[in-house]
Amino acid sequence: MAPSRNGMLLNPHFHKDWQKRVRTWFNQPARKIRRRKARQVKARLIAPRPVGGPLRPQVRCPTIRYHTKVRAGRGFTLEELKAAGIHKKTARTIGIAVDSRRRNRSTESLRANVQRLKEYRSKLILFPRKASAPKKGDSTEEELKMATQLTGPVMPIKTVYKKEKARVISEDEKNFKAFASLRMARANARLFGIRAKRAKDAADQDVEKKKVQSL
Repeated sequence: MAPSRNGMLLNPHFHKDWQKRVRTWFNQPARKIRRRKARQVKARLIAPRPVGGPLRPQVRCPTIRYHTKVRAGRGFTLEELKAAGIHKKTARTIGIAVDSRRRNRSTESLRANVQRLKEYRSKLILFPRKASAPKKGDSTEEELKMATQLTGPVMPIKTVYKKEKARVISEDEKNFKAFASLRMARANARLFGIRAKRAKDAADQDVEKKKVQSL
């Protein structure tokens, strides 16, 4: 708290010798240059492979707060690779990331990632291990001449926002009470078991009454 008016300074600490403890970062510009050179060296070493690493799947963020966002995941599941017709060991050799732990919880994500793999496979230029003896599946000489090193992520994931057109609000929407409907839905979910038990007991009592009357 700052002192007010022309009062005495209470317990001033002016002999801490902060210059010895201060941390400087004068090597930041040089480190920036060093990192850039390292990236360039790595790009030359792995050429003509992409600089951005292997192909990543399209996944949704966890929790209800972020599950509307789509981002790049760790790797493709074994189910997705099987559906796309790519072997899990072959996938890693042709620049596809594999994650054996992830599971497909919905058919939509499975379908989207399988489509992503098929699109990548159609665009892929595969160099033969031996130029003199190309194997089945390797690219032709014309395609090899066209190959260039890709900078940035492979097939970046783009979030598409669909903007709704303005329209007239209907009478049903005007009369709809969101808070009351949420409370009612919560109450129905909470009392479901009790109501089912009561209905069962009432049905059993009716059966018993009918038996007694028949006697």
